[in-house]
Amino acid sequence: MCMSMTRRLQLLLDEDRYQKIAAVASEQQRSVASVIREAIDRSLSISSSRRAAAGQAILDAEPFDVPDLDELRRELDEMHTKHA
Repeated sequence: MCMSMTRRLQLLLDEDRYQKIAAVASEQQRSVASVIREAIDRSLSISSSRRAAAGQAILDAEPFDVPDLDELRRELDEMHTKHA
């Protein structure tokens, strides 16, 4: 995406966030700024109408029975054992 950069933004980050971004930038041989721009593009690419539709689909889903916690753990353990 080639575009003219016309806006300057000052952004304060805590050390942990900066280190995460800097690590990605270094790994991909890119600038920290380009990693941040890409993160903004990705997070804003899903339209609010798609989010609303997804939320409504969840709310409209038919309810179903869920086993109690012990039974659920047993089922999950069995699934992990089969796929291990």
